[in-house]
Order: sequence, then structure tokens, then C-alpha cells
Amino acid sequence: MSRTSVGKKLYFSVIAVFIAFAAAFIVFQHEREKQYKIDMLDTRLQDYNERMAEVMSLDKSHSERDLDEYVKRHYKSKIRVTLVDMKGNVLYDNRFKNYHQLENHLNRSEIRQALNMGHGFSIDRKSSTLGESFFYSATYFPHQKFIIRTALPYDNSLIRTLQTDQHYIWFALAAMLILTFLLFRFTQRLGANVTKLRTFANRADHNESLETEDLIEFPNDELGEIAEKIIKIYKRLQHTKKEQDILKRQLTQNIAHELKTPVASIQGYLETILDNPNISESMKAQFLQRCYAQAQRLTSLLRDISTLNRLDDAPDMLTDFDTVDISQMVANIQKETALQLKEHSMTFDNRLPADIQVKGNQSLLYSVFRNLTDNAIAYAGEGSTITLSAEKTSQQVWRFTFSDNGVGVPNEHLARLFERFYRVDKGRSRKMGGTGLGLAIVKNAILLHGGSVSVKNALPPNHGLIFTFTLK
Repeated sequence: MSRTSVGKKLYFSVIAVFIAFAAAFIVFQHEREKQYKIDMLDTRLQDYNERMAEVMSLDKSHSERDLDEYVKRHYKSKIRVTLVDMKGNVLYDNRFKNYHQLENHLNRSEIRQALNMGHGFSIDRKSSTLGESFFYSATYFPHQKFIIRTALPYDNSLIRTLQTDQHYIWFALAAMLILTFLLFRFTQRLGANVTKLRTFANRADHNESLETEDLIEFPNDELGEIAEKIIKIYKRLQHTKKEQDILKRQLTQNIAHELKTPVASIQGYLETILDNPNISESMKAQFLQRCYAQAQRLTSLLRDISTLNRLDDAPDMLTDFDTVDISQMVANIQKETALQLKEHSMTFDNRLPADIQVKGNQSLLYSVFRNLTDNAIAYAGEGSTITLSAEKTSQQVWRFTFSDNGVGVPNEHLARLFERFYRVDKGRSRKMGGTGLGLAIVKNAILLHGGSVSVKNALPPNHGLIFTFTLK
């Protein structure tokens, strides 16, 4: 069952409002015009009544002949003038002279209005005396104690006079047609955008291609721009998802490969021991020692993978920050690695100011400095020196420089040093016992703390790597 589109619903709804408004405007304007014409005619007849009363008050004469003379001198086409006292008795009428045959006029609506309000009118009321319909306008003059009523026949001529001007109807219809056209153009564009978005939603829901002609161009307006951005964002997310899927597959393959090496070594050593019951105790101890070393490497690898997973999947669980004393932490790491440094004839030059404190996760910050130290011990080379310094760049930011004067890294590898399982020399790295995840943990931990990290080679004639990172 097809549903009416949003554009059509909006179009018909607003059109209905337009029609209702136009009808209300026409009715209101018609009544207003009609009342205006009536008021204008009533004002003209009231003015006639007042001028006649003024002449009568000056002349003090109310004779039949004088009144007829006045009406003849101030004649309006087919006008009827009637003089009525306060009791409703007709004192004068220019159209009907048998006054004794006239009914009492006290019950006439225009007479009652005049007595109550000073003036009154009546439209299209049939005269019981003459048998014609008239427009009556009566004025009460309390000082003279009479009412002057003038009337015009309600014939075709008067009807045309009172007829309202029809131009406003054409104006209302023209305005409605223009608004209807503009609304149609707007709703047409809205409908086009909604249709394209519906097509996009259907294709996205069924994992169909979005590279189609009907999703290339949108109307050049705000709605079209929003719809276009929605589709671009979705395409970007789809592309990012594909890249993440590729990275996950690569990461899974790398993890499987890295786990396979220590597991295979442990399995090989144990099989040798089991298959050779007469193996000497010293050889057995040597093999078990190698199994233990591989198990330690496996433990380190699993620990680093777990740390990275937590940084990726649940960073909010690691943001319960406390105050961490970096100076004391580095001093402890220096003590913990003293034996390894001695074995490689290396020196750790700790130039950190005393009592550097930052807000952060104790475990992750320890991983940053410990992994950088272990990385330098493993790859800087015999007899090299590790240097760690820091300076405060602003009120809330510390910038650390961790460097060595070792062999360095070829420039083409620098951009990938923080990638997981990336090794400059794969054979040497595994031999040194590294997991390939240390620098990835360093980068992610620093980013989690709102900092940044970069690496470069020292400028000639110096050698070695320089890591620069910030902590808030």
C-alpha cells in the first residue's frame, strides 16, 4: 500500500490553510465593504436630515408648503422625506399626503433606533404605505422633538451603489495562486530530497551500492545539502568500517603469528624432553629455562594485547584519574632496569625536575615510560645513553623528551613505529624478546591522557631516536 509522501502531505495541508484563509479574508472583506457602503449612504442621508432640521429650526416654519419647497430645492433622485413626532405620528411626507391613513411609525426599526441612539437605519424594508422597499435613515432631534427620516428606493440602482468592490477577490485569488506555486516548488524539492533519502535508506539497509545516478545530485538548497552530507557521512563510515575490518584481520593474523612463535618453541622443547627420556639433567634444565623464557614472552604479549584492547574498547574504564608523581615513577623504573642497563653498558640520564605531578592512570603512565625505556635498552645499542627531560610549556601541560644516542631508525620506518606488531628488523626484534606492541601502547596511552606524541631521528652528527610527548 503506497503512502502519501511528506511533501504532498505538507503541500495539501498548507493549501487547505491557504484556502481557508482566502475564504475567511473574502467573507470578511465582503462584509467590510458592504458595511462601508451602507455607512457611507447612511451618512449622506443623515447629513440631509441635519441640514433640513437646521433650516426648520431657523425658519420656525413647519408648513406643508414650506417643507415641500425645501425638498424640491434639495431634491435627490426618488428621495422620500418623512417627519415623525415622538409618539410616532407622521407630520409630513413628500410622497404620501393622506396622513390620516398612515399607520403609527413608532414600531418602525429605524424610528426606534433613532429614539434610543439618536439615529438609525433600515435596509431593504418594504414600506406598508407605498408597497416599495426602501433604504431608511432616521435622525432624532430632541430639541425640536421630532424625527426626520429620509429614504431611497431599494431598486437596482441602489443595489449597485451598495454592491461591494470585487477587486479584493481577484487580489486574494492571485495571491493564493502565487503562494500555491511557491509552495509547490518548495514541496517538490522537499519531496525530491525525501525520495533520495528513502532510496539511500533502502539501499543502505540491503547493503546495495550507493554509487548510483539518483544519489549523485540533490536540489541546491539547505535540505539538499543536509541530505548530501548524510550520505557522505554514511559512505565515510562504510569506508572506515571496511578499513577497520582489514586492520582487524591484519591484527588477528599478526597476533596469531606472534603467538605461534613462542608456543611452537615451548612445544618443541617439551617434545624433545618427552621423546628423549635419557636426556641429561643439564640439557633438560636448559630446555626448561628456554620454555620459561618463551612463556614469559607469551605472558608479556598477552598482557600488551589486553592493554591495547582496553584502550580501544573501553577507554572510559581507564579514565578514573589520580594524581601521579612522574618523577618518582621514573626513578623507580630506573632502579628496576638498572641490571639490564648494566648488561648493555648503558646509562640512564634522568633530568626530570623533582615532583612532576599529572592527573592520569597510574598503570598506563607507567607503561609509557617503561616501554620507552625497554625499547631503548633493546634497540639503541651497546654503550648508548638514555636521556629524559621535561619542561612546562603552559600552566597545565608538561612536554617530555625521551632520547638516546644509539643507532636510530631509517627515516622511511619512522611513520610506522607506533603501529602494532611493526618491526624494523623482524628477526632481531623477536630475538630481543619484544612483543611489537610497546610503542602502540605508548601512543594510545598518551592520546587517552589528552596528549600527543611524535618521533624523529637526531640530526647529524648525532645519532639515535628522539620521542617527544605531552601530558596535561
